[in-house]
Amino acid sequence: MGSKEPFYVEIMGAHPEVTGSSLIVYVRYPDRTSSRFVVDCGLFQEAEYNNNNKQLLFNPKVIDFCLITHNHVDHTGRIPFMIRNGYFHKIYMTEATKMLLPLALKDSAKVLKDIAKRKGEKPIYNDNDVQATMRFVNACEFEKPEKINDNITVTFFNNGHLIGAALILVQIAYPGYDDINLLFTGDYNNKNMFLDLDPLPEWVKDLKLTIVQEATYGDMDSYDIKESFSDNVSQQIEKKGTVLIPVFSLGRSQEILYEIKKMQESGKIGPNVPIYFDGKLAFEYTKLYLDKNNALGIKPSMRDFIPKNLTYVDKDNRGGIIADKASKIIVTTSGMGSYGPARTYISSLISRPDVLIHFTGYTAEGTIGRQLMDAQNGETTEVGGMMVCKRAEVKFTNEFSAHAKADEMIEFLQQFNHLKLVLVNHGETLTKQRFSKRILHEVKPKKVGILGGEDLFKINPYGLVETKPTKFI
Repeated sequence: MGSKEPFYVEIMGAHPEVTGSSLIVYVRYPDRTSSRFVVDCGLFQEAEYNNNNKQLLFNPKVIDFCLITHNHVDHTGRIPFMIRNGYFHKIYMTEATKMLLPLALKDSAKVLKDIAKRKGEKPIYNDNDVQATMRFVNACEFEKPEKINDNITVTFFNNGHLIGAALILVQIAYPGYDDINLLFTGDYNNKNMFLDLDPLPEWVKDLKLTIVQEATYGDMDSYDIKESFSDNVSQQIEKKGTVLIPVFSLGRSQEILYEIKKMQESGKIGPNVPIYFDGKLAFEYTKLYLDKNNALGIKPSMRDFIPKNLTYVDKDNRGGIIADKASKIIVTTSGMGSYGPARTYISSLISRPDVLIHFTGYTAEGTIGRQLMDAQNGETTEVGGMMVCKRAEVKFTNEFSAHAKADEMIEFLQQFNHLKLVLVNHGETLTKQRFSKRILHEVKPKKVGILGGEDLFKINPYGLVETKPTKFI
């Protein structure tokens, strides 16, 4: 009797760093048919990779379905571009992500339009492409298996990274063969102040698994985190200074507002300190958080997170707030400082020694946030096309990160009983290398690989078969 026909998947990472997240998966069945799908389709935010936004490293016309882990632009921002270039199948995501996605994509379309205008180019997509995208979206319930086709079942599990964020289990079956089980963590966190998180079911932990694991903070442990934000902010206010806090629109905005409320309640800042909140997209997300119907599933204890003395800002009153030298706190988008009102505030305030600019999350290479972190005080740097002298104090804290740290991710991986292969993804190159070594020694799966480089990974029901030079479809 001859050997069985091969049954395998090939997984390729589209990007070696953090943003522009996209994974391409090719399934080859023993009857020589195939399936192709992508997990996420995000925008590149590192300056050196910006040109990558104008091209897809796969042919969208041959992709059978798309899975979305969560509603951050570095994971969703090129979906309309994929639609514009010929994709016409279902896009699967959680119900909360479907609710949030149109806001994110419309905002992204506006940003891309502004960038293209400055460069004398056409944007890679527009509002019509966003509308077209939503016609393909299919909302899925957590822990309810979704039958994609005769061979593939997908299940979403709650993930603490963000409202609506998911771990995605893909089970690929063929008669007479063991299943190929792939678990995509997306951006992962083991906690979220706005959500009650259920543990993974035991049946998932007992599967023979290949896990695609993010590694954003794979070189940092949770016990290394110092909770410095509230002290930094309160000390600046005590000195009658101003605090500018760039934040991400979804998740981080609401978290920082709650932190300021706690500071008011504890007396770390006075109730009369003006709090300004700027960013149209952040406003819209915050309204959804506060919606009385609680469609996002915010836990009851966190429904009231708005601080006292909060003023919503738009372009009409922004200039006056910037010019006012009185002590205040400004919370504004975007989180890395390169887009949105944050760009305007930073360019105006960076030369003022009475200002603290406080970043609260990851800043990618090439962003304004990273430039300011790297620049010395008194050094001249470019912000928003202007040469400015950095006199403001610039600080960073990772205590609010929506990503689990290395030890927490190790603990996550250790709960699986039959871990065949871990593919490390979504991290700076050196971080992924360090974290991979740690997984190999502390988790002890059969194999550990690194996605996003020059190799693709060929996997069968029993784990890694081989690595091959990357080829995109």
